[in-house]
Amino acid sequence: RATAPTPDPANHPRTTAPAPDPTTHSRATAPAPVAAPSPARQRLAVAQAALLSALVGGTPVPEGFDRVRVGVQARALAAKRADVVGKVAPELPVILGESYRPAFLGYAHGHPMTGGYRRDALDFAEHLLRAGDVRDAAARGALREWWLERSGPAPRSHRPAARLARATRRVLLGR
Repeated sequence: RATAPTPDPANHPRTTAPAPDPTTHSRATAPAPVAAPSPARQRLAVAQAALLSALVGGTPVPEGFDRVRVGVQARALAAKRADVVGKVAPELPVILGESYRPAFLGYAHGHPMTGGYRRDALDFAEHLLRAGDVRDAAARGALREWWLERSGPAPRSHRPAARLARATRRVLLGR
């Protein structure tokens, strides 16, 4: 009786992989192009952007959303923003006193935050100074000094010579 030869696994067609060609380099294949989002996803993205704009930018509430609830949330977000700005720049509530919160809430209604809370504090102070909303001369002067101290590339010097140079420049240039 003859026995069948035992198959050699090294030569079996299912178990042998072709040897890699050393002359070719493995290249990562380019990612498959991303398909355009479906119309439903596009509508959802537009609705989300409109809702976000209504919450933080003061734009009208989009269709399909409860105007009262969105208004409540928008006011809560603006109040939270006022609290954080007051903590980041504690001088602002001190300088503005009782008018800080209403002034900031009015500012926040039409000015979404774009660069963080420190930038928001500077933008708020600049807005108040440009609009002339600070009636008290002492508060306006303190706010101006606070803004000038923090808005430049480096803090302003309080040395007498630097102060004299600033005053001279202000007189000569009419600023």
